[in-house]
Amino acid sequence: MKRWKVKDVLNNGKTGTKILVKGWVRTKRSSKNVNFININDGSTIFSLQIVAETEKFGEQLLKSITTGTSLAVEGILTESQRSGQKVEVDAEKIEILGIADPEKFPIQPKKHTLEFLRENAHLRFRTNTFGAVFRIRNALAFAIHKYFNEKGFYYLHTPIITASDAEGAGQMFRVTVLDPLHPPLKEDGNIDYDKDFFGKPTNLTVSGQLEGELGALALGEIYTFGPTFRAENSNTTRHLAEFWMIEPEMAFYDLNDNMDLAEEFVKYLIAYVLDNCKDDLQFLAERLAQEERNKPKNERSMDLNEKLEFVLNSKFIRITYTQAIDI
Repeated sequence: MKRWKVKDVLNNGKTGTKILVKGWVRTKRSSKNVNFININDGSTIFSLQIVAETEKFGEQLLKSITTGTSLAVEGILTESQRSGQKVEVDAEKIEILGIADPEKFPIQPKKHTLEFLRENAHLRFRTNTFGAVFRIRNALAFAIHKYFNEKGFYYLHTPIITASDAEGAGQMFRVTVLDPLHPPLKEDGNIDYDKDFFGKPTNLTVSGQLEGELGALALGEIYTFGPTFRAENSNTTRHLAEFWMIEPEMAFYDLNDNMDLAEEFVKYLIAYVLDNCKDDLQFLAERLAQEERNKPKNERSMDLNEKLEFVLNSKFIRITYTQAIDI
């Protein structure tokens, strides 16, 4: 039987349909005769409720189903009595694909701090917060390519290992095969990079700008979208050692053309996310609102969705450098 994704079941499932779903247990509630198991497969922020009768499956099997357990469930879709969900699965067959020791599995059904999830990074994708973030990130990555493709831009893959530091954009991570403890030396005592893999000092890229500009001078309009690396040892939210950067390069554009492109691009991405990631955005908006309530009223920010709508529907103000300095 072909597997249904939880998202498709919740959006398109009809009562009476026999389905197969697979996922990881988020929560389980048990009574004497029936068990309610919520599973999620990452396709949506919402979980699907599985109804399993104790008499049908036995206490031993059901006791081994805990938060984090991986399941395959066959059953019939029925009208759900659960608030906010149209259908649920009346289980006919349950197969445990992977167990999760409740004494050791760290992601339990409660709110976890970001610091705790950072310490358990291999499982943070199982949480609503990181699931929402990465589904939105996926949508944005697709929208970036979609936008530039519709504009007639060419996607250029620029080198990740390079001998160029672009415009001196930042400290670079060195790439070498030389022995770090006993590198070959020249007569003057400096490292002899002639004996390195590329015969010269090489680093991880800080920008694809140089190659992008060369591409634009032949192809007209190009963009790069890939990983870049900065070796500044600055532990702030505004500095990352590794991140993905978008760099469009256009021949024959003037300053106004550049600003038009930037504004249109940002608004296109916002509109795409608002249209395609409603559930995940709403979850993040509610989480942010909870955090904002702990701040004084004059320090609270706008609702996340309202903020995105505001940017989408506002004209970007354009000022000169002189005006910016005066402000």
